[in-house]
This record gives sequence, structure tokens and C-alpha cells, in this order.
Amino acid sequence: MGRSYMSRPFIMITITRLNGKEFSLNALYIETVESFPDTTITLTNGHKYVALESREEVYFKISQFYKEVHILSNPHIRGEQDEE
Repeated sequence: MGRSYMSRPFIMITITRLNGKEFSLNALYIETVESFPDTTITLTNGHKYVALESREEVYFKISQFYKEVHILSNPHIRGEQDEE
């Protein structure tokens, strides 16, 4: 059975704070994901969030989000040239 979009916000990914509490983060505004060694996510507005997940786990969540919303389905965004 497919996942209902009502079960979670459409443009959000779920991240866990170091204290174990989950929160939703708008994946469209993520600028960087770094390990210091804690995973630190910086948004385009400069806000920073420290996550329990590894950098690779956050990358995977972002990638899954992009697939869900078909943001990479446009060949121009993927960097492909027209085949005309």
C-alpha cells in the first residue's frame, strides 16, 4: 500500500535531535550537511540543526524526498542536454 501524503508534510524530511526527539525539516532549504563529528545541517537562511542521523542517512532522506516530489525528473536539473 502506498504512503499517504497526509501521514507527513509534503516538503519535509524527519530528522532526530540528539535528545531523541524527532522534528520535520524542509528539505528544499538544506544547503549543507556536515559532520563535526555530530551531523550538522545548515539551511539557506543560516539556521543550523544538529542531528542524530549520520551524514549519509540525511543524504539518503534528501534523495528519497527528491524522488517523491520528482524534482530530479527534469533533465535540465539533472544536467542532461537536449537530445534534439
